[in-house]
Amino acid sequence: DPRVNDWPLMSSPIPTVAMVAAYLYVVIFLGPRVMANRKPFKLNNILIVYNAAQVIFSLVMLWEHLMSGWLLEYSYKCQPVDYSHNPSALRMASLCWWYYISKLTEFVDTLFFVLRKKDNQISLLHLYHHSLTPIETWVCVKFLAGGHGTFSNLVNNLVHVIMYFYYMMSALGPQYQKYLWWK
Repeated sequence: DPRVNDWPLMSSPIPTVAMVAAYLYVVIFLGPRVMANRKPFKLNNILIVYNAAQVIFSLVMLWEHLMSGWLLEYSYKCQPVDYSHNPSALRMASLCWWYYISKLTEFVDTLFFVLRKKDNQISLLHLYHHSLTPIETWVCVKFLAGGHGTFSNLVNNLVHVIMYFYYMMSALGPQYQKYLWWK
C-alpha cells in the first residue's frame, strides 16, 4: 500500500522482526537470568497505570474502528480495502497503524511477568501470540490497511478493553477483587 510507505516502521519488516527477536531474547534469556537471584518486583501501581492506559488505548481504537467504517460505511458481507486517499480510507489505514503499534506495546505484558517472576504466565502460546501479532499486523498495515480484515481488530480491541480492565482491577488489590466474579 503506497499510502503507508513513509509511515514510521513501515518501509521494511526488518525493524519489526528485530523488535520481536529482542523481545524473545529479553523474556526468554536475559530477563530470567537477571531475575534469577532477585526477589519479584511489586509493580501494582505501575500495573494499574499501564492497564488503565491499555484500556483507554483499546477503547479509542474500538471507537475509531466503528467510526472509520464498521458502524456506518462497511458491509458486513464483504468489504474490500479502499486504497484511495479519501479521508475515511486514510482514517482506517491510520487506525491500522496504531493497532500495529498497540501490538508492540503489549511486549510490556511479558516483561511485567518476568519482573514479577510469574513464569507460569509465560507459556509457549503467550510467546507465540506476542511474537507473531506484531509481524502479522505489520503485514496487514503494509498490504491490507482497511476492509474486512479490520473486523478482527475491532473484536480484539473489545476483548482488550475487558481484559485490561480486569487486570487493572486485579492490581488494585483484594478490596476490588471481589468485583471480579466474572473471571
